[in-house]
Amino acid sequence: MSVRRGARGLSDPVGSVADVRLLHTSDWHLGRSLHREDLIPAQATFADWLVDVATAERVDAVVVAGDVFDRAVPPVDAVALADDLLARLSALGVAVVVTSGNHDSAIRLGFGARPARAGGVHLRTAVADLASPVLLTDAQGEVAVYGLPYLDPDATRAALEADRSHQSVLAAAMVRVRADAAARPDVARRVVVAHAFVQGGQACDSERDMRVGGVDSTPAGVFGVGSDAGPAYVALGHLHAAQDVAPAVRYAGSPLPYSFSEAGHTKSVTLVDLGADGSVRTEALPTPVPRAMATVTGDLEALLEDPALARWEDAWVRAVLTDSRRPEAPMERLRSRFPHALVLEFAPVGGEPSLADDLRRARATVDPVELSTRFVDYVTGGPVDDAELAVLAAAHEDALRAELSG
Repeated sequence: MSVRRGARGLSDPVGSVADVRLLHTSDWHLGRSLHREDLIPAQATFADWLVDVATAERVDAVVVAGDVFDRAVPPVDAVALADDLLARLSALGVAVVVTSGNHDSAIRLGFGARPARAGGVHLRTAVADLASPVLLTDAQGEVAVYGLPYLDPDATRAALEADRSHQSVLAAAMVRVRADAAARPDVARRVVVAHAFVQGGQACDSERDMRVGGVDSTPAGVFGVGSDAGPAYVALGHLHAAQDVAPAVRYAGSPLPYSFSEAGHTKSVTLVDLGADGSVRTEALPTPVPRAMATVTGDLEALLEDPALARWEDAWVRAVLTDSRRPEAPMERLRSRFPHALVLEFAPVGGEPSLADDLRRARATVDPVELSTRFVDYVTGGPVDDAELAVLAAAHEDALRAELSG
């Protein structure tokens, strides 16, 4: 891949390049699928790309702001992919700082933290490590990188002596961070890596609700960017759209889309240049996404024939059918044109017919006993026998008598 600028080193003159360069990423969700579409191959492609970018951009550290895995007990192939990626970053001589997110098991992700540290991989998954920064060194001195895992209020408020809210536990965590920073007067530059829902951020459908006590977010001011002993940059994880929520407070976003609500996102990681004076410059680097996402709406025949939809034939597709009656085998027919169609929804013009309308239409076109036998065949996987047919016929006759007598 092409290098965006000339090769850099820590001995470069002040002002020629940033003194410290970070690669901020988050929300890998390794092991997650997209409506049953296996994403491990796409996540492996992202892993290769991330190693290439870390090499080409000569970064000093990669920070991963939580949700490495999609669930507390991830599948074996997801664990293997994470292990390989972290090992490859470590082999570059790049410091790696990883925090746990609300999808991760902090205990499982933090397993092996001490031996991993010897290889330059720093796992921050416990309250006890909040005030234990990873120290990066350049020609201008040290930079302290503090890793804050997802702090569930119910699980951490006692240890942090905080109230039952996200704002309270994060504020208590930052008290510890600032106290440690104040005790390091020679370290003038600080970065905080955190997994949290910060107010002002735009959420999407694929993020897990973190609400506790009716509140799931915290103000950006809790981090104290620019204040005495405060960080110069806050690298956030949790929200899947790359976005700034305050000056120098940024979500890198997920590297891949995990719901159709993310169709308009440009997936990326964030390159962060931290100057000797604490100034910050960021640049979004788009990640490789296997295919576009699109929602197409209309009746089935129109979707199959409209030439304007040709651009979505290789996309992940969510189809919303507006046919007044449900067509036969709609997904199979859609996939004849859109082979990567994943979601099928119905929104008929005029609204869904009522159950009474469906029953009247069925009774007008199909013998009720025949309709019942088809249903039994569908449910049981085999045709009805004579005894069952007699029961169904008798039930139909009883229903008719009740209707006539009523």
